[in-house]
Amino acid sequence: MHTLEYLTSANCQCTYAHSISQVDNLRKHVNACGVAKKIELVVVSPLLRTMQTAVGVFGGDKFTNTSSLEEEKPLMVENAGNSSRHAISSSNSPPFIAVEYCRERMGRNACDKRRSITEYSALFPGIDFSQIENNEDVYWKPDSRETDEQVAARGVTFFKWLWSRTEKEIAVVTHSAFLLETLRLFGNDTHPSIKTNEISHPFSNCELRSMVLVDTSMLGSDVPIANYP
Repeated sequence: MHTLEYLTSANCQCTYAHSISQVDNLRKHVNACGVAKKIELVVVSPLLRTMQTAVGVFGGDKFTNTSSLEEEKPLMVENAGNSSRHAISSSNSPPFIAVEYCRERMGRNACDKRRSITEYSALFPGIDFSQIENNEDVYWKPDSRETDEQVAARGVTFFKWLWSRTEKEIAVVTHSAFLLETLRLFGNDTHPSIKTNEISHPFSNCELRSMVLVDTSMLGSDVPIANYP
């Protein structure tokens, strides 16, 4: 069983000031309600706006480069993506990993094309990009766009990848269209109001929802960790 905190990034059409305010307000919320302390892993779409959102919400405090740990890297460098934001520390924050599977709907819209991993690695030294095979974006096409069915199929692949993780409390920072098309496939065994109002309802910018992902075929199969012979 995995508990997933689904978070959508600030929209590429938002004003800069409004986006920053949304991120700061959500950071205050996740710390006040205790969610931030529970997160074992942050999975993020490798687009600039999602990584800025993820680091802003779940990252550490301001990076001062005065740590006694010489190998400590900032999660995000100062002014990453011309954001005018200070560098953010990786101390006291969960690990961050970028995954292509949870990207925004790909094609045509220039804001949905990612930059090279070489460039991103310089801006976000504390994010793990090892799951991404290609330095350049080989999936985004200028003359075609993913269908709803293609986005949903990619979402199922992403869920299968999540099941391979050992972490149980995972924050996923992704995009509204990706979540909408993926989650429409699930929840058919729940009350209609749950599927309509919580699972399949479109996400707003910087909206956070908590969901528990359960493989019912595996119920009762976990080995009890407290047993003693």
